[in-house]
Amino acid sequence: MDRFLPVLNVLGIVVLIFGLSVLLPIGVSWWIDDGALTSFDEALLLSVGLGALVYGATRKFRRELSTRDGFLLVLSVWVILPAVASLPLLIAIPGLSFSDAYFEATSGLTATGATVLSGLDSLPGSLNLWRTLLHWIGGLGIIVLAVAILPMLGVGGRQLYRAETPGPMKDTKLTPRIAETAKGFWIIYVGLTTACAVAYRIAGMSWLDAVIHAFSTLALGGFSSHDASIGYFNSVAVESVAITFMFIAGLSYGTHFLALTRRSFLPYIRDPEAKAFVVILAGSCVGIALYLWTTGVYAEFPTALRYAAFNTASVATTLGFSNTDYGAWPVFAPLWMLFLCGFVTCSGSTGGGIKLIRARLLIKQMFRETSMLVHPRAEIPVRLGRQVVAPRVVFAVLAFMSFYGASMLLVVFLLTLSGLDLLTALSAAVACLNNTGPGLGHVGPATTYAGLTTFQIWVCTAAMLLGRLELFTLVVVLNRRFWHA
Repeated sequence: MDRFLPVLNVLGIVVLIFGLSVLLPIGVSWWIDDGALTSFDEALLLSVGLGALVYGATRKFRRELSTRDGFLLVLSVWVILPAVASLPLLIAIPGLSFSDAYFEATSGLTATGATVLSGLDSLPGSLNLWRTLLHWIGGLGIIVLAVAILPMLGVGGRQLYRAETPGPMKDTKLTPRIAETAKGFWIIYVGLTTACAVAYRIAGMSWLDAVIHAFSTLALGGFSSHDASIGYFNSVAVESVAITFMFIAGLSYGTHFLALTRRSFLPYIRDPEAKAFVVILAGSCVGIALYLWTTGVYAEFPTALRYAAFNTASVATTLGFSNTDYGAWPVFAPLWMLFLCGFVTCSGSTGGGIKLIRARLLIKQMFRETSMLVHPRAEIPVRLGRQVVAPRVVFAVLAFMSFYGASMLLVVFLLTLSGLDLLTALSAAVACLNNTGPGLGHVGPATTYAGLTTFQIWVCTAAMLLGRLELFTLVVVLNRRFWHA
């Protein structure tokens, strides 16, 4: 048991730091006097007190974390933090069950955007801010933030970064020290969020709405302060700002980092994912617009392009905003959008899904295998741009896809077994496992997840966590050798 106490010590630090994030909605609640101040005060005392207690009780067991410790800590953080994050919701919203509050907090921290709440327009502004602040914190990863801070406390962060960073090529370091990389990511993240909030304000939002939606947009989360989401504003300017920043957020932060440090756009041109990301997303937006126009959903092409571009980009990047009920469109369009959310975003972005780099590696491996059938003695490496991909990376991607497919089937079977119709179950599984948010049927963009049973809520909660942890983190911890090594 003693070997896990250092993990518990760092978990206490993370909970303590996370608890302090409540100070932002506390300040907003005090400033606008929305009646939620007491709820946040109580949540602050409970979360900070718990973190301090755990840290103090295990302080003498601090040491450098191993790879195994890193995986265990990441899993522990993503299971415990939603419980801590749910405290303001439980205290402030009468009648909200723990299952629903945990689901909402998990959806926030995993940047999924699925919600069980309605009447968002009448919720205290600070509570809506807290929901999207969870997006913002979880978007790039609370562990990456911890990586930048923990070295100052004598606990290195390399193993945490490897366990948390999305994507198959985790050994690539952008700076000599991993903490410098994490700090660089957060500087870019904060800068883009600030720019997005200012742009939303110029487009016509209030400052509070602008900050709320900036948090949600850069995290590719999807929570809003209005039941109608972005459709509440009915503004082309607001939608244009959202599309611009969801495109930026869908690209790799590693590429942003290199472009900033080198003061050049060449990293975007050389990024093997970026070109495909732009081409697939832009082509799908125009294609769905043409489909909606020719099928008579919209009489004019510019109108079709407006709604198709916004909703397609939003779902494909796993943001999940909507400006209309696209669930009412001919079924091909929303199904294509949900298909895109499974792979379009780039590795190292705040988006969900398997990531575009894995999809490209799978396609290249498929063509490699067909070529090997014709030329069995040939040496045909898999390349991404000019880089030869190591076989172990290809094998890891194939294993990941096996787990991904099995997890998707398991979630669909569990949801249909519990009574959901196939369309709702399939779309909910896709939306939660890919951290997208709204699905189709009873969990479409015009509805919420509130109609699901408690069992279905927990299945979807587990799917969101699986998607955010990219499957392997959980699978590694469940491996028997993990505990006996």
